[in-house]
This record gives sequence, structure tokens and C-alpha cells, in this order.
Amino acid sequence: MSHIVNVLSIAGFDPSGGAGVLADVKAISANGAYACAVVAALTAQNTITVTAIQPVAPSFVGEQIDTLLADIAIAAIKIGMIGTSAAIETVAEALNKPPGRDVAHLVLDPVMIAKGGTRLLDKNALAALREALLPRATVLTPNLPEAGELLNARAPETLKEMRRAAERLRETMTHAGSRWVLLKGGHLPAAPAIDLLFDGDRMIELEAPRITTRNTHGTGCTLSAALAALLPQSPDVPSAARRAKAYLTAALRRADELAVGRGHGPVFHFPNQFPAVSN
Repeated sequence: MSHIVNVLSIAGFDPSGGAGVLADVKAISANGAYACAVVAALTAQNTITVTAIQPVAPSFVGEQIDTLLADIAIAAIKIGMIGTSAAIETVAEALNKPPGRDVAHLVLDPVMIAKGGTRLLDKNALAALREALLPRATVLTPNLPEAGELLNARAPETLKEMRRAAERLRETMTHAGSRWVLLKGGHLPAAPAIDLLFDGDRMIELEAPRITTRNTHGTGCTLSAALAALLPQSPDVPSAARRAKAYLTAALRRADELAVGRGHGPVFHFPNQFPAVSN
């Protein structure tokens, strides 16, 4: 590369900084890219609960994207919490015209439910997500409950069921070109933590130690944002996914050095940039 790549996050705003665009900006920066962000929804939340959600007007979401892409060359886009079907359709429309359609990598993290159980995606917006955004994703990164919702089925409960879910999800990504599912297995109780990466042909197991910590808020956002940052810097999707998972494992390993809130705190987004906190 002759310059640092620019990566865009389109997601919600979490004022605690553990998830959403703030977490994405940290993860993108930690992985060597320049972070831009479009806010698609506002939340009032902390490490314990989400108390309110305020969607951003779809027209303004589109205006943010159009204005940004008119000036800045974006190498990869990560899409997280969008919230409503109108906003999803607006994002898809903005990305379906140049220069949006020319972005090489699109990571879709189908954020649906907060860790505390609050729904972040309207149920009636699920069809719009499937139809408007899922087909154009380079990599789809659901966790197990999200995979169940996308497939109108219960969440996978075993590695064998994860494999079948990854196959079925990949079948929904019908557009030509390289399309991958990164199915995250963090909800399974077994150790080690195994994610599955599947392109319709290769089923790759990404294995890492399971880190015991309460601070797991925003792990999905962090992984998908890191992946978006690393795709333009890697020779292929498996290489980028391995690097992103290694980064998240390091961020989880140092998460207990943070003291953010009384609930599920964030991961340590800069594990390789900051010295360890001395006791």
C-alpha cells in the first residue's frame, strides 16, 4: 500500500463507547486504517442496559453517506446497527450508486439484539436487511442468535449445527463474486472459541482460547470493524479473518484492565498500542 486505507463504519451510537461507531473507530484505528463513521441510530445505554433508541432520519443517513463518499476514497465499509427498514433501504440505495458501489469490501454485521436483551432492529426490518444489504456483503458476520433470526430458525447450539447454518446463510448471498459467512460461535459454552468461515466451498475453523471476562460488550462490533480494516490490507478473506480474530482475542485478554461501568464492560480496543496496567 502507498497510503493508509480509509474505512467507513455505518452503525449506531453507543455513548458508553463499548459498541457501535465509537467501538468501530477504535478497532479500525487499532488495525492500521483511518476510520470514518456515519451514525444511523442513537441509543441511550450504559454497560447495564439500553433505555432508549432514537433512529436517525433515513434522509440524513443517506446525506451523510453521499457527502462522505463524494470526497473520501473508502476501501471498505462495515455496516452495523441500522435499526429500521427505511434506513436500511436508504443505505442500500446510497451504496448502489457510484462511488459507493465501487467499494471493494463490505462487512455486514446484522446487529439485532443488545447484550441485555433490548431489540436493536425492528422485526419488520429483517426482510429489508435480507433483501437490500445481505446480497451485496463481502462478509456476513452474525452471531448464533442472529443466524437463527436470519434463517427463521432457532439459534445453532452445536458446532455441527453451526456448520449447517453457515451453509444455509451462504446460500442467501446470491450475487457473483467472493462472498463469505463468518459465523461467530461465542455463544457456545465450549472451549476453545470457534468461529466458522465459509465461502460455499471452504469451511474454515477459526479457533482461539476462550477468555474468561465479564467485559464482552461490543465484541461483535469490534470483530467486524477489525475485519473491515484488515480486508484491504490482507491477501484474502481468510487471512483478514484470522488477524481480526487474533486482535479480538488480545482485546478480550486485556479487557479486565478497564473499569468502565458496573455491567458488561467493553473490550480493550488497543491491546497492542498501550502498555499493560501495573497492579
